[in-house]
Amino acid sequence: MIITHCYKIKPTPEQSVKIDYWLELLRRHYNYALGQRLDWLNRTRCQIDRCSLISCPIGEISRLPDYYFQQSALKQTKQLFPEYKEIYSEVQQINLQRLDKAWKRWLIPDKKGKRGGRPRFKKSGKLRSFCFSRVNHPKAVIKFDGKQIITRRFGAIRVIVHRQIPDGFVIKTATITKKADGYYVSFSLEDKSVPSLISTENIKTTVGIDVGLKEFLTTNTGETVPVPNFYRKSQSNLARKQKKVSRKKIGSNNWKKAQNRIARLHQHLARQREDFHYKTAHKLVKEYNLIAVEDLNIKGLAKNTKLSKSIYDVAWGAFIEKLNAVAVKRGVLMIKVNPHNTSQNCSHCGHKVPKTLSVRTHSCPKCKVVLDRDENAAINILNKALCEVGIILPACGGLDIDRPVKQETSLFEKLPL
Repeated sequence: MIITHCYKIKPTPEQSVKIDYWLELLRRHYNYALGQRLDWLNRTRCQIDRCSLISCPIGEISRLPDYYFQQSALKQTKQLFPEYKEIYSEVQQINLQRLDKAWKRWLIPDKKGKRGGRPRFKKSGKLRSFCFSRVNHPKAVIKFDGKQIITRRFGAIRVIVHRQIPDGFVIKTATITKKADGYYVSFSLEDKSVPSLISTENIKTTVGIDVGLKEFLTTNTGETVPVPNFYRKSQSNLARKQKKVSRKKIGSNNWKKAQNRIARLHQHLARQREDFHYKTAHKLVKEYNLIAVEDLNIKGLAKNTKLSKSIYDVAWGAFIEKLNAVAVKRGVLMIKVNPHNTSQNCSHCGHKVPKTLSVRTHSCPKCKVVLDRDENAAINILNKALCEVGIILPACGGLDIDRPVKQETSLFEKLPL
């Protein structure tokens, strides 16, 4: 199991200047390496129905500047630009690995056939972190003694250890990050043990969760968690700060200070949202052995809709990721089910009751069940999850049948008397 612990560090002014200088050098190197790759791509392709003899070079095509080609050029980079000798080789290599990962994500589709966007050139200040591949190793360039991180190039930097490293975990990597309110170090911790999930025979308490905008989540028993609306509540404050930025001269010190105030506000909102998600996830994991949620396509839901800002504010995807991580650590089973027709089907008889988003009450004309729309969906989600793990089985248009199956009459009922 791999987890990450993030701690704030207190570098001296000289160390802060050096960290910023390293980030700027790595940003320039990242942009140069990306330019190499894009140049090679433009030189080695042409339109599908023609080949230009004017704008395309004719001659030997250079080798593909992949990760290994660019890594081998680091020695030449240090000779041409001596300032790069100050940066550890492993830090520069990981910087190139990040670019290579983004490049492959763009060109090579994943299992679902989706690809990432084209890697972008980073503006000044947009590369905010660099990583060390080993910590406390005999050959590692960075050490952590429990109170400070020690490197030969930076010296000792004090770490605010607000929580101890768990027993049995080994520090694998360290990443120094610059954020709006200072500098942080993130340790990647590894434990060889793998938490075992609870078996289906030992499941005693289950819950189905339907997330929404009226209520953050609704369980199959009707319990709700209200929407916090962190971003909505801070919109006026954010607009006021952005208006102040627009009145400053771009690039001036006052402009940078005003930009930092906006960044601090966004950071505060993100931390509020993260704290809310973790507290809600821990509460659910403590009470239930099996948690059923919808496998939502959040980008699709937020695309071309008036509710996009509200959907991104509640951050269902981030919450489900945190809930899954907390559940795995505690051995709780979390099942993602197909959300198709969970709001339309009746949780009691399986009959489909079409309703628009504005209709908040489920009223089945067949079995006369009247429920809150979200509670009905949560029951359907739980039933789907129980079917997947084999605890209950659908029968004759029951729990998980979108189109109820008509029960066939027996052969003896068809024979004439």
